[in-house]
Amino acid sequence: MNQTNINKLKMKTPNKTDINIQDILKLFPNIATEKDGKKAIDFDLLRQMLSEDIIEGDEERYRLDWPGKKASLLKANSSISKTLRPCKEESVDFDTTQNLYIEGDNFEVLKLIQESYLGKIKMIYIDPPYNTGKDFVYRDNFKESKEEFEEKIGLKDEDENKLFKNTDSNGRFHSDWLSMMYERLIVARDLLKDDGVIFISIDDNEVHNLRKICDEVFGEGNFVGQISIAKGTTTGQDANKIGSSIDYLLVYTKKIDDFILVGLPMTEKDKLRFSLEDSKGKYSILQFRKTGSNDRREDRPNLFYPITAPDGTEIYPYHPSGYESTWRTSLSSYKKWIDEDLIVWKKDSNDEYKPYVKYYLEGRTKQVPNLWNDIDGNKKASLIIKKLFDKKLFDFPKPVELLTRCMRISNISENDIILDFFSGSATTAHAVMDLNAQDGGNRKFIMVQLPETTDEKSEAFKAGYKTIPEIGKERIRRAGKKILEDNSKLNTQNSKLDLDIGFRVLKVDDTNFKDIYYHPSKLSQEQLGLFDTTIKEDRDGLDVLFQILLDLGVELSLPINAIPNKENPEFFIVEDGELIVCIKDEIQKEDIEYIKSLNPLNVVLKESCFKADKDKINLVQNLSLVTTVSVI
Repeated sequence: MNQTNINKLKMKTPNKTDINIQDILKLFPNIATEKDGKKAIDFDLLRQMLSEDIIEGDEERYRLDWPGKKASLLKANSSISKTLRPCKEESVDFDTTQNLYIEGDNFEVLKLIQESYLGKIKMIYIDPPYNTGKDFVYRDNFKESKEEFEEKIGLKDEDENKLFKNTDSNGRFHSDWLSMMYERLIVARDLLKDDGVIFISIDDNEVHNLRKICDEVFGEGNFVGQISIAKGTTTGQDANKIGSSIDYLLVYTKKIDDFILVGLPMTEKDKLRFSLEDSKGKYSILQFRKTGSNDRREDRPNLFYPITAPDGTEIYPYHPSGYESTWRTSLSSYKKWIDEDLIVWKKDSNDEYKPYVKYYLEGRTKQVPNLWNDIDGNKKASLIIKKLFDKKLFDFPKPVELLTRCMRISNISENDIILDFFSGSATTAHAVMDLNAQDGGNRKFIMVQLPETTDEKSEAFKAGYKTIPEIGKERIRRAGKKILEDNSKLNTQNSKLDLDIGFRVLKVDDTNFKDIYYHPSKLSQEQLGLFDTTIKEDRDGLDVLFQILLDLGVELSLPINAIPNKENPEFFIVEDGELIVCIKDEIQKEDIEYIKSLNPLNVVLKESCFKADKDKINLVQNLSLVTTVSVI
């Protein structure tokens, strides 16, 4: 063995552009070129490789463009050197919970967790700013001078990036909103499982543009539906315009062929049509001839065949207007339905036999409609928060019932992860805990919220909640406690042992490492000697651990055992020993022996813990062959 068996962690998010270039060059190695000393792609040659005709110039095509779109795409693929720092004092059950509450710009959060949760999220729900002309704040990483900035809004974050307030007086009103959504959706898509789904609440100001963005990001063929949700009230003060009584819910999946949409439960009104009954139970009947779209013989030729009526006549599936139609199933399935007593014959007004098929009530659901007018709107949602806090702290929270329905129709299993990166009042977290209490599931939530300040005139501010995350975290605490209390009244068993109502609080911050970690070549040998460690003085072992988890692509909710158990531990065991992190300044022989006894899959150490290169080599030789050793 030699030193190459030890990996050096990068401690920053991957550059998706470099990854994409590598993937494309695997398919088309002949399009490789160089630009500014880096490997690049000859896009003209790539276009020619993908075309059957000669490509000469740029062609018009159907797509949505806006100023800043290319910059957004570049931003979505770029790397960032930030981290997530744990905040145990604001967490609930930090050591045992599998839920996360992350404070920070949601774009940065999505970038940071993209490796840890790549292809692991079953459902995303977001309620982004509706772009109505009222202020909303988001981070715009294109820098400008202080004078230019103060002339506009006078706000910046700690990295001198603009915190942009988008109003309808802005000349880039639509473009800025589109860029904000586009770059976030690009990154969010990669987090979804193949059968994952995203729900996006929106109103009529941007629904048309958002549809086009989602068609591009997720693919038009992965569009599941656009649901209209009755608000219960009509908004809009302009007498010359039609008022708004509905909001919309756009639904897209990652891969439509893998996605399963679960029907809604039958209502008592729905059950009335199942008025017939036999030994198998109540049933209704439908024509055996297919009706509606794609019902012509040319659509499904194999479904056009003769069947024999009770009087011996042969019957074909002809539409009343005369054209050749189809049956609902193939001939072999029809024969099976006959054997199962599912076919019913009835005579029509012309005394001619017509076939029908039985549909039983038991286990049946109804198709999900694109109009939801049976969910209590924002008014009831506000009352729920008011009941929890004894005050009205949030203006437009979403109903818990809305999120519960989204989870139910998305075929969410009991261990799936649900992400909301516009968390707001944390309705999604409330709904996840509530559904788990109902069916005993262990679904996990990840809430992400920008630490936006509350208005000083608001009830929330007066009640002591200075930021939106403070409201969201407190709602989860109170809602979880109430769910446990309500459950204990319904059940004799103690539900607390089975229901996870905790959450780990993580906050976006700059990297835990000094510049020397990323740019050692820029420092002289004399300067290098000034640094005893590459870790910043104000960061502890737990901070470093979570940045390592991000770099390795490890889930941030895994159980962590710190040894010894003190305020600033330097030895961590993650997920029962699958990962060992030791950030001691000098590693001892007994440490190596203890690590060996745990037989971990991954070990991370401080590079400076070795006195000499030979010590690194000896370490690798001492550890199991299945162990990967990395250094920071």
